[in-house]
Amino acid sequence: MKSYDLITPEGTRDLLFDECVARKEAEDKLRAVFTAHGYSEVITPALEFYDVFNNKTRSFRQEDMYKLTDGKGRLMVMRPDSTMPIARIVATRLRDGVFPLKLFCSQNIYRCNPKMAGRDDEFMQSGVEIIGGDEKRSDLEALSLAAQVLNSCSSDDVRLEIGDNTFYKLLLEKLDIDDEETVRSLIESKNTPDLTQFIKENVDSNPEKRRYSEILLQLPDLFGGAEVFDKAEKLFAGTALSDRLTELKETFDALRKLEAEDKITVDLGLVNKAEYYTGIVFRGYIEEYGQAVLSGGRYDTLIGSFGADDMPAVGFAVNVNAIAAANLRSNRSTKARHAEVLVFAADEDLIDGISHCTKLISKGISAEFSTCPTLDAAMEYAKANKIGRIDIIDKDKNEQPVTMTL
Repeated sequence: MKSYDLITPEGTRDLLFDECVARKEAEDKLRAVFTAHGYSEVITPALEFYDVFNNKTRSFRQEDMYKLTDGKGRLMVMRPDSTMPIARIVATRLRDGVFPLKLFCSQNIYRCNPKMAGRDDEFMQSGVEIIGGDEKRSDLEALSLAAQVLNSCSSDDVRLEIGDNTFYKLLLEKLDIDDEETVRSLIESKNTPDLTQFIKENVDSNPEKRRYSEILLQLPDLFGGAEVFDKAEKLFAGTALSDRLTELKETFDALRKLEAEDKITVDLGLVNKAEYYTGIVFRGYIEEYGQAVLSGGRYDTLIGSFGADDMPAVGFAVNVNAIAAANLRSNRSTKARHAEVLVFAADEDLIDGISHCTKLISKGISAEFSTCPTLDAAMEYAKANKIGRIDIIDKDKNEQPVTMTL
């Protein structure tokens, strides 16, 4: 039998030194932004019951989840998403609380991604949820906060794309299309030829459906700046999509007054794999990373699926690992550092050596007790790790510590 004890599973990896510092800095920066805006932290279990992510009214794709059983044979999953567990918390433990609620979390997510897709199966996610607030106000705050997060994470070009799941879902309903995943994938990849073929094979050609088919085919091309709304207004005129387009344009215009116009774009073909989104959806990009580092949207029926009343909610999550990787590439993160002082003690003075370390630390000086067997080995260690000072404790030779600068 092949042994796997020397490698990590596909989609996972060890983080070392500078990578750990970069991720901690990215997480701390996001945490500072969220708490400064009045958000309270929650933490959900890494292990959840499978039912949290899969029932008649909400579902997370089975093939995207790591599944296991507990000691009683019940089906469990490693948390693939933070929004669903937070919805569970709100529907149960916080249902009698004061609303609106503003929550944030920072925790690891576990997903079975396609191999060779360039995505981690385990990664840290930090995000916020606004629950029970006015839709217009909450959407604008979430989008503005998302833009601030992107700006805080990158000194270079950032972009926030906004869209609305309503268009996509209403078109599927009007066209009686059941294979939502195929259509979503074709729209997301902007694969118009295959989308055309799919509609030709699966949609009736009566006049009403022909009209909505034309809109669906053009959806992947409706992205860019404010001019997109002019095109969409003509295309959507007289349909059930028109009113929602007006509302999205109002949000888009308001956001552009808060942020630089070139950082905010619209993509009416923007769809999200998470089925619980019911309205506005958005994604954030930074120049140093090839994929979206932020995604979110509105989910007004998710909390109700846990037995409470439906409640308006909007939120987003940031891939902390992606931000950290981008910061490492652009040399914006702090390098991992060893102590300022290495303390080496003779065999008879080990207790004094550790005490000396403690005294230095109490004075605000970072100090490392050397476990090297000889002074020569300690000096080599200090040079290799760029520690510029060694304090030598050897009371047979000197009553006081001797400081050596390298």
